[in-house]
Amino acid sequence: MSKITPQISSKKNRAISMFALIIAGEAIFLLPFILMRVFKPVIREALVLSDAQIGDAQALYGITAVISYFFGGFIADKWEARKLLSVSLVLTALGGFWMTLIPSLVGLKILYAFWGVSTIFLFWAALIKATRQWGNEHNQGLSFGLLDGGRGFFAASIALFGATILSLLFPEKGDTISFDAKVTTLQYIIGAVTTIVFLVALLVWIVLPKSGPIQTDSDEFRFDMKKALSLLTKPIVLYHSLIIFCAYCAYKLTGTYGTYAKDVWGYSLEEATYFAVLIQFLRPLAAISVGWIADKFIPSRLIVPCFTVLILTSAVLGLGIFKDQPIFLSFTFFIFMALGTYALRGLYFAIIEETKTPIQLTGTLVGIISVVGFAPDIFMPLFVGYMLGSNPTIAEYQNLFTWFTIIPIVGLLATIAFRKSIQDKSIR
Repeated sequence: MSKITPQISSKKNRAISMFALIIAGEAIFLLPFILMRVFKPVIREALVLSDAQIGDAQALYGITAVISYFFGGFIADKWEARKLLSVSLVLTALGGFWMTLIPSLVGLKILYAFWGVSTIFLFWAALIKATRQWGNEHNQGLSFGLLDGGRGFFAASIALFGATILSLLFPEKGDTISFDAKVTTLQYIIGAVTTIVFLVALLVWIVLPKSGPIQTDSDEFRFDMKKALSLLTKPIVLYHSLIIFCAYCAYKLTGTYGTYAKDVWGYSLEEATYFAVLIQFLRPLAAISVGWIADKFIPSRLIVPCFTVLILTSAVLGLGIFKDQPIFLSFTFFIFMALGTYALRGLYFAIIEETKTPIQLTGTLVGIISVVGFAPDIFMPLFVGYMLGSNPTIAEYQNLFTWFTIIPIVGLLATIAFRKSIQDKSIR
């Protein structure tokens, strides 16, 4: 196996580069995802939309994103990350300015379709390839754990900042808050996040090296289209795609945690938002810890218990065993479900090294597996929206978690098949 450690002159430069990748990796998704995940209770009321209508808009993101994943993979193997990441961040931030105008449902759909291109086409495969290059063959768990854990900490910090704005502008509790106050507060939050995305684009442009950390003129790193297309025929690529697919479905489901707290536990908008923020802070804890552990074993081995946890927790929540019990019992199961979900995020790209994919095909591989892996961007918002309806009660949430249980079961089976494949042969 070829050594893929970036040729960076010092540990300080390596740390700065990883910091930039971490910040960029989450800043790009603050507007299309984190806002909705954390502030959905407020967004629903300020935009006067139901979960189903929001799901329709987010589904358009998924459609344009899936197309962008595939073609963006080839671009990542041909151009340097610095330019690709910076341009993507600027384009995404421009969409944030549009959202501050509180668009109609049609406008929101157009915006999400645009974000599906701006956040993925030039960005995603370039980010994953740069992260793989940052690590080496023995530290992929740590490098991807740092990436996702760091992204999670940044997202949680931004969410906490937004929740603080919510508290300052919403001094009252419950339904006494005026509609105008909700709209104004949302505009402040969106405007602040948009400014942050612009600043991160500037940081990436300044900090990341102007040229790639590898020599692309050697045979070892020269892009080969024939080899790239051959990845489409490898069963291990399908298994890898399914692992990401199922893990990402679980991640998309975290967007319902805050609304569950409001709709089922009777939390106020502010309390539900802080619960969603708490869940966000579990992401760095889970991703970094499991990434560090994975490098001492094999990353794909740890995926098995993660999916097992998701199966058990979603089944319990779906059966409604604790619906008549104190809140802290179901609260605890949400915590475990979140830990299992975020641990998977720190692992599912770390297993690229186990496939022994040549470094020059990393971007292409990421593009291919992401087409299937992140397809939940298309249907999960629709699935969640139509399962919950306009006025969800505990019965609708139980149905949601019951049906969801099928997904981690598929993920567990795909992981077992993946491990069997890597024992037989590699992609190379």
